[in-house]
Amino acid sequence: SKSPPPRQNTPVRYFIMKSSNLQNIEISQQKGIWSTTPSNERKLNGAFWESSMVYLIFSVQGSGHFQGFARMDSSIGCEKSQEWGSAGFGGVFKVEWIRKESIPFQFAHHLVNPWNDNKKVQ
Repeated sequence: SKSPPPRQNTPVRYFIMKSSNLQNIEISQQKGIWSTTPSNERKLNGAFWESSMVYLIFSVQGSGHFQGFARMDSSIGCEKSQEWGSAGFGGVFKVEWIRKESIPFQFAHHLVNPWNDNKKVQ
């Protein structure tokens, strides 16, 4: 499905996407796709349809870094991808990578999440 046009007076949403490995991030950066667990799909699809823009900030678990960020470019459908070698992922959706760079968490320690007890964003 196609991106909805940006809507005025609707929030921009941000999500931290944790990946279990760097290979999935590299596949995403090369092919402009992502897949997540079914439990995340409802939140992301809701944000995609109700927000003016959805940004995904990627981090490999245990890396201590962000690997970059992308804009969610389609809703999540039923089509699955063989690119991800692990079972348990839901449908594939399009992402447009804006920045592909490894940034240590320490560079973002001044950012806190008010919806998560003001914990550091990492």
